[in-house]
Amino acid sequence: MEKSNAIIITAGFLDSNNGKTAHGLIRGTDRYTIVGVIDNKHAGKDAGEVLDGKKKGIPVFNSIEEFAKTSKQPAKYCIIGVATKGGVIPDSLRATLKDGLVHGYGLVNGLHEYISDIPELADFARSRGLEIIDVRKPKKFKDLHFWSGKIKNVHCPKVAVLGTDCALGKRTTTRFLVEEMRKAGYKAEMIYTGQTGWMQGAKYGFVFDSTLNDFISGEMENAIVQCWEEAKPDIIFIEGQSSLRNPSGPAGAEWIVSADANVVVLQHNPARKKYKGLEDYPANIPSIKEEIELIKIYGAATVALTVNTDKMSPTEARAYAAESEKELNIPVVLPLEDGVERLVPIFKDLIDKSIAQV
Repeated sequence: MEKSNAIIITAGFLDSNNGKTAHGLIRGTDRYTIVGVIDNKHAGKDAGEVLDGKKKGIPVFNSIEEFAKTSKQPAKYCIIGVATKGGVIPDSLRATLKDGLVHGYGLVNGLHEYISDIPELADFARSRGLEIIDVRKPKKFKDLHFWSGKIKNVHCPKVAVLGTDCALGKRTTTRFLVEEMRKAGYKAEMIYTGQTGWMQGAKYGFVFDSTLNDFISGEMENAIVQCWEEAKPDIIFIEGQSSLRNPSGPAGAEWIVSADANVVVLQHNPARKKYKGLEDYPANIPSIKEEIELIKIYGAATVALTVNTDKMSPTEARAYAAESEKELNIPVVLPLEDGVERLVPIFKDLIDKSIAQV
């Protein structure tokens, strides 16, 4: 895949959960080369340092104009890297996007509202010959798939990376797992289920929350079957969305039932007691033991717990991991801090067993 240079708009949200699309792209993408971030709050810093305390060589600029005047590298695209309330493009963001077009950059948008439906931006882009990519635009009806049962023809292990809530880092952990298995010499593939996964260059997948409900199970199956038939991977990791019991968007059963996942890696933030955005709603995030039991009822074993350490000190996070590992009798790791190499033997074993059964 030939990579295009791109800048990311974060509009002051680079260091918040609202910037998770930007976070994923800063940590790694095979589709774009990120040459700058536009964030007035952190201008002059390195985006990697702001995010993880590790330099990535991605400078932060105050504005698109500053980038255009001072950057040593050109850009072809301008990517919206933040989530907005309701997925709507507010006036302030529209002005920034217009500025991007004025400077000659195409626009990449993962929000629910489509730039191509905003005449002021769409017409201007068309007049300048600039590309607009609305990642969440749904497929045409003729291109959608119903579930067929072909999933049983996929003979490599399928690992669902689920979470106890949304915005926990499931996609990042999925990408880490794929990279670690590739380092170990295996052909590993990721099934993306959100817009950022596509932006990061994953070849197989679909955008879960832009797919008509009747076709979700079929699109999930089709992505995995296509991946198996074309890439012949040793193992497939499937990016999760939301959580099994988040009332505003319960998701997860399809990953186990329709995708016929063999095992689950479960992501959790111990400091988060309430579902994100539903802090006033009378429902708590269930205990890890309860979630593992529910996943088992759906038909899969949970083989590892990965910890999002947001709002935890390093000491608290490591103490939680050590205690949980003893209690659950499965590996508990901190992906951002320690990586996921420790989980590789689990998946090697799954691969060996699947080969023996074919």
